[in-house]
Amino acid sequence: MSTAEKKINETTGTGRRKTAVARVRVRAGSGNIVVNGKPLAEFFANEHDRYTVVSALELCDRRNAVDLTITVSGGGTTGQSGACRMGIARALKLFDATLEEPIRKNQLLTRDSRMKERKKFGFRGARRGTQFSKR
Repeated sequence: MSTAEKKINETTGTGRRKTAVARVRVRAGSGNIVVNGKPLAEFFANEHDRYTVVSALELCDRRNAVDLTITVSGGGTTGQSGACRMGIARALKLFDATLEEPIRKNQLLTRDSRMKERKKFGFRGARRGTQFSKR
């Protein structure tokens, strides 16, 4: 078995989306997912967010083959779930090198660079000005 084919027993990956950062630890197991010390269903109440987190595992058929420990901070629930998905994809790529092609094909390793635009002075938001008053 060469070093490229050798499976590592534990890997880590970092994912980012908006202002959220997720650190993911992947190890062989039975499909247990813990986010900030809570089960996945308890931490992410929204079903869409849960699906986003698990999508990388479902794509690679590793849902019941690995245990995940995720530490996530910053942002809201949507940003956190997206950060978790990217961290899981990066960690799975290192965990098993044969998974890199399907992960990359589905763009799970690409950072979503969209960020909130900053507020400018003299405006009510990033671009919205104040309402014109004639008198």
